[in-house]
Amino acid sequence: MDILLMGPPGAGKGTQATLLCDALGLPTFATGNLLRDAVRRGTPLGQQAKAVMESGQLVSDDIILGVIRDELDAPAAANGVIFDGVVRTIPQAEGMERLLAERGRRLNAVLFFDVPDAEILGRIERRRGIEGRADDDPAAVAIRLQSYREQTAPVLAWYEQRGTLVRIPAVGPVDDIATRVRRALAEHGS
Repeated sequence: MDILLMGPPGAGKGTQATLLCDALGLPTFATGNLLRDAVRRGTPLGQQAKAVMESGQLVSDDIILGVIRDELDAPAAANGVIFDGVVRTIPQAEGMERLLAERGRRLNAVLFFDVPDAEILGRIERRRGIEGRADDDPAAVAIRLQSYREQTAPVLAWYEQRGTLVRIPAVGPVDDIATRVRRALAEHGS
């Protein structure tokens, strides 16, 4: 089973990915973690990604899809994957579809964690107080949210046209959201 989790920064994708991973016994792929791991291991794609990241540029779709291809070929991914925020553009969505099709697979569901901006800002402010993350600065978060909304709206429509998009109201206690996720997957036939 292959599941893609989408949502703005602070929507709870990582938290829910961990819970799904435990419940379904599937690995979780998050773009940032995959890129950092490829850089750490010094793979050819990791070396390309490192050069781009150190220059302050965004990593290209080709590099992201190359890292995902490498991970999909790993034995741990044979039964499916939980993709945590991996797809952010239509070319990435198309590439992901191709990579899965080459392996005789498809995305079973795309779960969109729907959270109002005010809630996201509150969550990130709390996280900033706990973790002290520099990228959780309010001005940086506002820019990330705007960029996310601009880039992601077309991707959500793309998945909706294919009948794989499931919207999850992602406000409330973590366990309640997890219950909504499990219910949505069951109703979606995943």
